[in-house]
Amino acid sequence: MIYLDNSATTIPDESVVQSFKQVSEKYFANPSSIHELGADVERLQTKAREQAATLLQIDPSEIIFTSGGTEGNNLAIKGVALKYQGRGNHIITTEIEHASVYETCKSLEELGFTVTYLPVNSDGVVDVQMVRSAITNKTILISIMHVNNETGSIQPIEEIGEIAKKHPKLFFHVDAVQALGKVPLQLHHSGIDLCTFSGHKIHGLKGTGMLYIKKGTVLYPLFHGGNQEQGLRSGTENVAGNVSFVRALRLMMERKQKGYGHLQKIHQNLFNHLGKIDGVYINSSEHGAPHIMNVSVPGLKPEVVIHALFEKGIVISTQSACSSKQSDKSRVLDASGRSSVVSSSGLRISLSYDTSEKEIEIFIRTFTETIKHLKDILE
Repeated sequence: MIYLDNSATTIPDESVVQSFKQVSEKYFANPSSIHELGADVERLQTKAREQAATLLQIDPSEIIFTSGGTEGNNLAIKGVALKYQGRGNHIITTEIEHASVYETCKSLEELGFTVTYLPVNSDGVVDVQMVRSAITNKTILISIMHVNNETGSIQPIEEIGEIAKKHPKLFFHVDAVQALGKVPLQLHHSGIDLCTFSGHKIHGLKGTGMLYIKKGTVLYPLFHGGNQEQGLRSGTENVAGNVSFVRALRLMMERKQKGYGHLQKIHQNLFNHLGKIDGVYINSSEHGAPHIMNVSVPGLKPEVVIHALFEKGIVISTQSACSSKQSDKSRVLDASGRSSVVSSSGLRISLSYDTSEKEIEIFIRTFTETIKHLKDILE
């Protein structure tokens, strides 16, 4: 099998799975318990938090462990909105955000918040000047993703962070789920107040993740109860999951150092060859994230192409895995100015550091043959 759906989820690293198993078996006690077994578990989680902080060059107190990207995005956005609604009710985001941001903002509109959904250009990138111009005296939050999960477009987060620094009464949230370990992002002194990460996108386990919360940033919690995670996420901690997330994070950082050039090379190879196939339209920028490539084959239903490739041992996807069963048309491609026929036929090919050049060669050959075969049938 050639697995090219890594933006939906990555294959868990065996050592990450083992770390989860070992912690679950040996450190099973509740970390809130006052006996020594509980204290051991609490110390283990504290150590994991410190390790994550070192890897990301932040303070351990700025880390809240979560169940993944959706929870992290909801906590960041709703946490700011509900806490600071007395200061203002305006939120700025873009038209191409992941559903966990886009739908969260939509839900807040029902509660009386005003949301500005900024457009993007044909490369799927927001204009920094438009971000600046959208800010009003009622703006309390800017939420913009770093790397788009469908096309791999990279947003100018550093420049937006500089704008955010000049407006101390608003907060800047970044969904970095697809960026972690693939596209560099500095948190300290960046202007970023909140940043979301997910474990299963970095060869970790589903149900694990992290939210960076800059010192001084206060949120309204979504969960109330036992005051775990600094009172922001009540509920008995998933210590085995948290430890496994940190292990996956460390391994991902190591992979990035050794394999980034390789990832760029196979991405460029994909871009060059797919662009030469008759009837194939490339939706991703050549200068986007090195692990995501989005193409459309107008006239062919994405699910037909996906199933045909799967029968030949190749796995790709369409849209975001969170939205692929809801609509034929990609909101992201539509917002990027693609025609209806292109927006309705998008295919996502997503790589990992484990993807080999040989696998990409096989994919390109098989994809070309499959497209030709399917079109011949239609004719």
